[in-house]
Amino acid sequence: MADLQRLRPEHAPALLAFERENRGFFAASVPDRGDAWFEEFDARHRALLDEQEAGVCHFHVLVGDDGEVLGRFNLVDVADGSAELGYRVAEKATGRGVATEGVRAVCRLAVEAYGLRRLTAATTLDNPASRAVLGRVGFGAVGSVTLDGRAGTAYELDLGGSFGRERSGTSE
Repeated sequence: MADLQRLRPEHAPALLAFERENRGFFAASVPDRGDAWFEEFDARHRALLDEQEAGVCHFHVLVGDDGEVLGRFNLVDVADGSAELGYRVAEKATGRGVATEGVRAVCRLAVEAYGLRRLTAATTLDNPASRAVLGRVGFGAVGSVTLDGRAGTAYELDLGGSFGRERSGTSE
């Protein structure tokens, strides 16, 4: 069973291993981070923790029973009750509902822990798995975008709408 955890300093080694092991897989659907990202990982990790402490971002890792990172689920650019969702899941964890459950879990945290009311997300048209995850969770397409030169779709989720009622068990 995997556990969604708020990013902490001790996640650094497992997170770096996750990014290295899945670099080629991720580069097939999103721009590669580049060698410098990996070389400067420790400083970047500290900077993420600083942003999180300041409340402008909320970073999460999905950790397996063995301590291995299976995914990242992040809420960035937090402002005015809104944030942008970003996520990536290890290649070996795809096709098992891991991304969908991770996105649902971070959406619950967005409401319950961070007081957010709206999330946005975007993905390229050539990433059908990500588009399917967003649709299953309740994100609605709101327009076209270009992501690193590739055609994509922007999405929104009203966390006080049906998503919020589904969580609380009320029907109104």
